[in-house]
Amino acid sequence: MIRVGRFDIFSVINGSIRLDGGGMFGIVPKVLWEKTEDVDAQNRILLATRTLVAIDRAERRVVIADAGAGGKWSEEEASRYAVRHAEWAVEGALGKHGIGPGDVTDVVVTHAHFDHCGGLTMWRDSPGGETWLRFPRAVHWVHEDHWRHALDPFERDAASFLSRDLVGLDRSGMLRIIEGDDPSPPFEGMRWVVSHGHTPGLLLPLVEDAAAPLLFTGDMMPTSTHLSPLWVMAHDLEPLVTIEEKKRWTGACAGGLRFAFPHDRLVAGAVIDVSGRKPRIAAPLDLAP
Repeated sequence: MIRVGRFDIFSVINGSIRLDGGGMFGIVPKVLWEKTEDVDAQNRILLATRTLVAIDRAERRVVIADAGAGGKWSEEEASRYAVRHAEWAVEGALGKHGIGPGDVTDVVVTHAHFDHCGGLTMWRDSPGGETWLRFPRAVHWVHEDHWRHALDPFERDAASFLSRDLVGLDRSGMLRIIEGDDPSPPFEGMRWVVSHGHTPGLLLPLVEDAAAPLLFTGDMMPTSTHLSPLWVMAHDLEPLVTIEEKKRWTGACAGGLRFAFPHDRLVAGAVIDVSGRKPRIAAPLDLAP
């Protein structure tokens, strides 16, 4: 756990998935990315699914970002992506700090792809029925552009959205819609970064600190292997936009900005060195709960 501005910050691995390596690295040749990745016989790489937790004890505010793929999967569906969900990992980590699910005040829905928002809801009674919010008292923040897209996606990315994940959120009454590319900060000590390369309206929390702020990179930069601006996913709807966004935010690391990653199985976050030809990890961050 580290201190960033007003917040104590840690990262929780809530499970893992395997996604196609070509999908995750686009036109980057396998001979390059396989050096760092755990690749199976089906060419799928192992990805952690992480929840970032930010606690402001002075204001009794508990913020989480993303919740993994969740447990609402049949055995056949789960095998397709090798979904592993640690059902109570986030609650267990919060419990170490005397915090329960009902104490979570804010949930950042970076985007509604199944591997990021599936864990925000659970089956209420039996599989296939109604769902309920895992963090029932929390405001769930999502960008207007993305929520509109999630409800009516392109054919190209429709498989990334599952209705069972969206319906519970849509009917919960706890969604708070963010608008515009420069939205007002939600509360003291945190502001929004809006990205449009991976998907419209990717909503990323930036925790403010005078010396060393922290950006949860979301799927703009899913792992530390994606630090290079040119290493973008085939899944990105606007890859050229992603490249420019990554150039902007890696450039900001020269001023002290640090990153926390949503999918890196080994590196939860890092200090980034941008003094050389391409960005690299200067030091990992200790984001253990």
